[in-house]
Amino acid sequence: MPQESGEKLVVKNIGMVLSGALEEPILDADTVVAVDGRIAALGKAKDLDTENAALTIDANGVTLCPGLIDSHVHPVFGDWTPRQGQVNWIDSSMHGGVTTMISAGEVHLPGRPKDRKGIVALAITAQRAFSVFPVGGVKVHAGAPIVEQDMVEEDFKEMADAGVTLLGEIGLGSVKAGDEAKKMVDWARKYGLQSTIHTGGPSIPGSGLIDADVVLEAGADIIGHINGGHTSLPLDQIRCLCEQCEAGIEIVHNGNEHSALYALRTASELGQLERVILGTDGPAGSGVQPLGILRMVAMLSALGDVPAEQAFCFATGNTARMRDLDCGLIEPGRAADFVFLDRPQHSSGKTLLEAVRFGDIASVGMVVIDGKVASGRSRNTPPAERIPEIV
Repeated sequence: MPQESGEKLVVKNIGMVLSGALEEPILDADTVVAVDGRIAALGKAKDLDTENAALTIDANGVTLCPGLIDSHVHPVFGDWTPRQGQVNWIDSSMHGGVTTMISAGEVHLPGRPKDRKGIVALAITAQRAFSVFPVGGVKVHAGAPIVEQDMVEEDFKEMADAGVTLLGEIGLGSVKAGDEAKKMVDWARKYGLQSTIHTGGPSIPGSGLIDADVVLEAGADIIGHINGGHTSLPLDQIRCLCEQCEAGIEIVHNGNEHSALYALRTASELGQLERVILGTDGPAGSGVQPLGILRMVAMLSALGDVPAEQAFCFATGNTARMRDLDCGLIEPGRAADFVFLDRPQHSSGKTLLEAVRFGDIASVGMVVIDGKVASGRSRNTPPAERIPEIV
C-alpha cells in the first residue's frame, strides 16, 4: 500500500517482539508505530498514539522480528543469477524473511572485468542499479569490487566518492598474499569502504586457499564464511582467527556445518557472540537458498546450544551493528523492516522459540520493508499456525 509523507503504520496485538539486540533480545511490547518507513515508538498499546493510521496490521499474536539480513550474497543484475541460470532468487529470499542483503562481490557476472577501469566501473554500476531497483523491496547493498593486483589507491577514492561502500571478497581475484591484501584493506578503510576476506579453500576457478595467517595479516573487517565457502579451514585456524582479531565472524549456509558450530562455540567461550553474523554465500555452486538464513538460525540454536532469541540476533542486530546499517533492530529511528514469524503447523515445539530450538524453520506470515507490506504469507516456509492481517 503506497504511503504518503507523514503516514503512519501501526502493528498491534503482537505476541512477542524480538529486538535483534543480544543484550535484550525480547522486548516487553505489543505494539509498534512507524512513520514514513521508520520506527517511531513501541510499547504497550494503551501508552501509544495509534490513531489516524494509514495502515494497521493486526499481528494476531505472532512474533515480530527485525527483517533478516543476509551478510554474504553474490548478486549480478536484477533478480537473475547466471551462476545457476535462475531468476527470482532475491524475491524468494524475501519470502524467507530477508529484507537486506550485502554483496560480497558481483563475481558471477559473465565476462567480469579484471582491469582497473572495468573493476571501478562495474562497482559503481552495481551500486547504482541495486540502490534504485530494490527487487521485491529487498535492500541490496551492492557494488563490491573484486580487487586485483594492479589496483591503486586512486581507484578506491574514486569508488568511495561515487558511493561504493564495500569491497568484494578478497581472495576471489589475483590478490591472495597477506601483504597485498593488507594494502588493499588499508586503502579501503582510508576511504570508508568495509572489507571482507575469503577464508578456506577455493570456491570458484581463480580463487585460492586463504588461511589464517593471510586473514590476520590482511586485517579485513569481516572474516568471510569462517566455516568455508565451501571448504573450511582446520579448526585450530578457526580458533586462532576468533582469538587473535576482532573482525566479524561470518557463518554461512553454503559452508561446513561442523566448522560453523565450532566457530559459534568458540565465540561463545570468548564471550563475543556479538561478532557472529550470518550469510548464505549464494548464489553459488550449491544454488540459492531462499530459507538459508532461517535454516542457519534453527541449526545454530538447535545444535549450538544458543537460545533461539539470541540466534535471531545473529541475523539481525549483530549484522546491522557490524555493518553500520539503519535496520536490524526494533528501536525508534530504525527502518521499519519487519518479518512476522510463528510456530510452523504441527511442530513439536509449542511456541515459536521452542520450535526453532528444536531445529524447525520458523514460518513467515508477512514481511514489511520500510513500513510497506512486501508480502503476505510466505510461499516458501512451512505454513504458520497464525498469520497477521491488514485491518
